[in-house]
Amino acid sequence: MLALLAPAAAAETLRIATYNVGLDRDGPGLLLRDILAGKAADAEAAADAIRKADPDILLLTGFDYDAGGVALAAFARLIGPGAYPHRFALRPNTGWATGLDLDGDGRRGGPGDAQGYGAFAGQGGMALLSRLPLDNAAVQDLSTVLWRDLSGADLPRRPDGTPFPSDEALAVQRLSTTGHWVVPVLLPGGGRLDLLAFYASPPVFDGPEDRNGRRAADELRLWTAYLDGGFGGPPAPLFVVLGDANLDPGAGDGDHDAIARFLADPRLTDPHPRDAEGALTTTDWPVPPGPLRVDYVLPSATLRVLGSGLGAATGGGGPLHRLVWVDVALPRAGLSAASGP
Repeated sequence: MLALLAPAAAAETLRIATYNVGLDRDGPGLLLRDILAGKAADAEAAADAIRKADPDILLLTGFDYDAGGVALAAFARLIGPGAYPHRFALRPNTGWATGLDLDGDGRRGGPGDAQGYGAFAGQGGMALLSRLPLDNAAVQDLSTVLWRDLSGADLPRRPDGTPFPSDEALAVQRLSTTGHWVVPVLLPGGGRLDLLAFYASPPVFDGPEDRNGRRAADELRLWTAYLDGGFGGPPAPLFVVLGDANLDPGAGDGDHDAIARFLADPRLTDPHPRDAEGALTTTDWPVPPGPLRVDYVLPSATLRVLGSGLGAATGGGGPLHRLVWVDVALPRAGLSAASGP
């Protein structure tokens, strides 16, 4: 959608989006196989939703990773030839084997024993598609930060107060379920916009230790620490936090206060994107907990928000999440000064 406003506005309009496409398969290479064989109805539905929303920058969550980015390139071609010439993905923590029992079930080697839940390395990762160039050399990857190294980390414990599942496990457990990336976008006329991309743990599928619930809340707190100047932060003056937090401020499971506090951070703008009926919810789950708002695009307060919205539901066989988009104005004057901290 990259377009100029009226000359008097002297700004570029940039549409930034996130979309949990749910394009994860049961084994490596299967997503690519399905796309190339024309047997990926879910990928076709997602590509159609992306064409309709027409974002300039898009974070995909729930997308299987491969080292060569072959599946991502094939999916980009589904959207349209040459539509997104700039693509980026790192190996996620999902499926990253540890050799330890991380989920406390007494066994090793299962999907819950990986750094992030996954049946194979890279299942359900993240990827960026962009019409603007990305500064890959300046990317900051916070995905290796250990959970225990976050100040005030709310580490899981058993009801008797002992560490869950063990001190040995917590010594290697990374905080990011999938990843936390800071990816600079090179802006027209100079300067940069930092994308703070993540895909957090669902705060369910655990026990009384609330391992996943605590983790999802602390994955948000990692961004707060970064904005405060920790872990290599703060970001460039112009930035956007985007991704799937797996937390709704008022419904479903998880720490509602954690996401509510994050949305209220004065350094961020929450545009409250809504669909045509005025709903904020970004999921179309047909069973409890039902529709939730879990996907977010949160521009920095230094950006002027021009509009926002949700993509249409894709129907049966398509993604169960809605695409979330926000339009921001990038002032030409002073863009070169917005080059980073």
